[in-house]
Formats: sequence, structure tokens, C-alpha cells
Amino acid sequence: MSTTIEREIKLRFGNPSEARAAILATGATLLKGRRLQEDCLLDTADGRLRHQHSILRVRIDSGKNLLTFKGPAQPSDMKVREETETLVGDGLVLLRILEELGYHVWFRYQKYREEFGHEDVIIALDETPVGTYVEIEGGERGIMDVTAALGRTPTDFLLDSYRSLYLKHCQSHDLKPGNMLFEDEAEQTVGSRQ
Repeated sequence: MSTTIEREIKLRFGNPSEARAAILATGATLLKGRRLQEDCLLDTADGRLRHQHSILRVRIDSGKNLLTFKGPAQPSDMKVREETETLVGDGLVLLRILEELGYHVWFRYQKYREEFGHEDVIIALDETPVGTYVEIEGGERGIMDVTAALGRTPTDFLLDSYRSLYLKHCQSHDLKPGNMLFEDEAEQTVGSRQ
């Protein structure tokens, strides 16, 4: 288990190829190849965690399962919040236990993620059902340096969660919100296995 202060930003890109080329041009090296991640956000029936601007998440990532708690975002030009995270043996069993304890999954989302390293930052290339994003996490100086190397500035920073980006997408495309899932992966999702 580790508790850290998470510092991150997102940048929007036109497509995965453009984003990957830009990331590699910074001198970043591939750490983890492209794979499907599914995230399940949990809360109590009365929405206690959402009211506290906190997140309880179970991530299922190619056989690696993580339980994460994120506290409220702190005032900053970047998204900064306390994060406590631990590996768990079986994400589906953990979801079942949490449901027995009164939590329920209120939002699920998927993304294909590749991760790259550059000095003290992790650069994630995320292909989501609502677009391509590059997430940069690490120290403030490193985030600023990689942002500049990608040809972007702090005015391009997105501090939104993937849920917020999804809701904005639904609103701008006159779609009814649900879960942010790839259509071709819908049969393989956590929800279909529960």
C-alpha cells in the first residue's frame, strides 16, 4: 500500500497515432504496452464519497487489480490530491466484498492505455470512447517540461476526470449518459461478469 500526493494533468489529442508520435518525440520510453483497463467507481447509496469529492475505485488491468482511494482535489493549476492505492488479488471478488459492505458501482469506464516514462513523470496515452488523451503524472517541473516538449502550454491543461469528460461529450452530442464503455468490449466488461 502506498499513500502519495498525486499531481496530474490531461491533454487532448486528435488520435492515438498523433499522441504516440508526440510522446516518443519527447524522448520518453515505453514502460507498459497498450492494454484495456476497466475502472469501477464505488459509493454508498447516499453518495457520501461524491459529496466529499472523493473517489473509491477498483481498476482491473490485464490481471493486475488495484484498489484506490482519492481524496478531494486541492487548489492548484494541476489536479493535486491525496491517493492511497494497493494491489489486490482478485478485482471481481473485491467488488463483491465492497458491495456486501454497502458500496455499489455507480460508474464504469474503459480505456486502452499505454504508459511511457520521462525523467520523473509517467505519461499515459489513453484511448477512450470519447477521445484520445495524454495524462502526465509526476512532479510539477516534470509535468511542465513534458507539456512544453509536447508543444502544449498550461492553457491546454484539462483537470477533468474521465467521468466529467464523458458527461461533457454526452451533452455536446445529445446522448444519454450511462457508463463509458467501448461497444466492442461491452460483452467482456466487469458488469457482464457479475
